[in-house]
Amino acid sequence: MTETLIAVAHGTRSPSGRRQIEDLARAVARRRPGLDVRLCYVDVQEPKVADVIPTVRNAVVVPLLLSCGYHVRVDIAEAVAGTNFPVAGPLGPDSILLDSMARNLPDADAVVLAAAGSSDPLWRADVENVAARLNAEIGYTSGSGPRVADVVARLRRDGARTVSVAAYLLADGLFYRSLHSSGADSVTPPLCHDAAVVDLILRRFDHARLTTLAGAL
Repeated sequence: MTETLIAVAHGTRSPSGRRQIEDLARAVARRRPGLDVRLCYVDVQEPKVADVIPTVRNAVVVPLLLSCGYHVRVDIAEAVAGTNFPVAGPLGPDSILLDSMARNLPDADAVVLAAAGSSDPLWRADVENVAARLNAEIGYTSGSGPRVADVVARLRRDGARTVSVAAYLLADGLFYRSLHSSGADSVTPPLCHDAAVVDLILRRFDHARLTTLAGAL
């Protein structure tokens, strides 16, 4: 029976962001010939994950999300309720993502980790963990908490001559584009551009599938 990987992204109105996520899903399919990769979303775009779930028989759901926040614990959980589809862990936090940002950070006096804002405590804890590992200050692109531009300005007032932004964002979109007007000297590319993210997605898929099989024995 053909196995299916249901890749669940957030969704964006950005045409370039949409293309990047679609390219990422296609790269996963190319890396694993014979695997049926279905891309869907929890917000903004169609098809929604709840619409795709009933169309397949044998699947693992892999969130293309950076933390086990609301979309994983509520939207995806509700979509798979009543099925036996395992849900893999989100892509982050993971050392692959940390290494990707670190490789793309030029030497700078200070680093700001830029992340989407959320009131979810698990999300904020994950962001704090990643920032600590990068020795970075945290700036948010939405929600409550310090904005990236404000953190950059504060670091410059404190004496930093060069400030780099580590973008903890998977793809292009409104949040990512806002970083280029934050006053920073450089911004790392969206994480989806790193080929290692394809391997991370398949690793999440394999772990969820094998864990489920082991539990059934």
